[in-house]
Amino acid sequence: MANLQGFFQEFNASKFVLFTCLFLFSILLTLQLDKVIHWSWWTIFLPLWIWKAVAISGAGVGSYVWWRRPQSRLNTEEYIQYKAMLISLAVHLLLLMFELLCADNLDTGEVAGMHRHMWILVFIPLVFVSMISIAICVWSVRHDRSFELELFCAVNILQFVFLALKLDGIIPWSWEITFIPLWIVLCISLVGVLYTIIFAGILLRMPEVNADQRRSSTNSALGYSFLVVPLLVFLVLLTNKLDQTVNISYFAATSPLFLTFFTLIITSFGTRGGNQYWCGLRKPPCQFLFGVCPCLQLFGNVSYSLYTTNNNNNRDQVRMEPDPVEMFPEKKKKKKKEQTVAPAITLEMPD
Repeated sequence: MANLQGFFQEFNASKFVLFTCLFLFSILLTLQLDKVIHWSWWTIFLPLWIWKAVAISGAGVGSYVWWRRPQSRLNTEEYIQYKAMLISLAVHLLLLMFELLCADNLDTGEVAGMHRHMWILVFIPLVFVSMISIAICVWSVRHDRSFELELFCAVNILQFVFLALKLDGIIPWSWEITFIPLWIVLCISLVGVLYTIIFAGILLRMPEVNADQRRSSTNSALGYSFLVVPLLVFLVLLTNKLDQTVNISYFAATSPLFLTFFTLIITSFGTRGGNQYWCGLRKPPCQFLFGVCPCLQLFGNVSYSLYTTNNNNNRDQVRMEPDPVEMFPEKKKKKKKEQTVAPAITLEMPD
């Protein structure tokens, strides 16, 4: 059963933009490192510029809508939404500063043969983001907000420092030792994946558990497996590539990361969340789109089901029928069904 209602209700536009831009950037980066393309580094970073442009412009429009609606300041939930948007905007601006310095350093290094800045200076905005992300994670937990990007920066603060020192030649370690903080994070994540797989197997063996719980646990185990395992394989291949223990291209070493990004893009269609004050929509983006274009509601009111009939031909048939969606309320006339009342009949048995 494929119901578009869940697709439109749970689509997370912010995660879709983020993971799509990272996916495109990783492809361009590997092709540039393999000398397949010879573009400017400013062009290679174009997907990241698009991501930051969407985030900054959305925050600007959201702030304009916020100040034009004074009654929103009295609503506690909308105030938390707006405050979370400003915090996320500050994180994106610091990330943009790091990306600008990184692109400038790489571009001048190719032209002049010498980098303009030390890498430790380039990584200062990223390290600062990682430091403030710890406080942001605590604030997000208290206010029940999502914090995936901030959590990633907070747990990798030591990795960013090691990476900057390695690129400057200050530490003569191998790349296998340099990636020790990332090894620790991935090993802890792998333990969590094994726990979800074991838990899903236990639920499948318990007859008293309903089908929805089994399906949910199985989907969680498969989703985490397709996220963590490819990341671990990617780190192993990248480490061997940088240490020159195997002779493979950067594209081949990064191919497991492509699978992770593709999985994240798919999961963004079923992930609730996102700040509703981005671009001043104050509602999920799909609901806003259907409000602007009511004719598109037809696609949200359709469900497709595949079922098997037991007729003489025993063929699989596809049925398409309208399914009322709660997110798109419409006035509908209810037909009253006529009820037939049958008189009660009493049978008397002879003595």
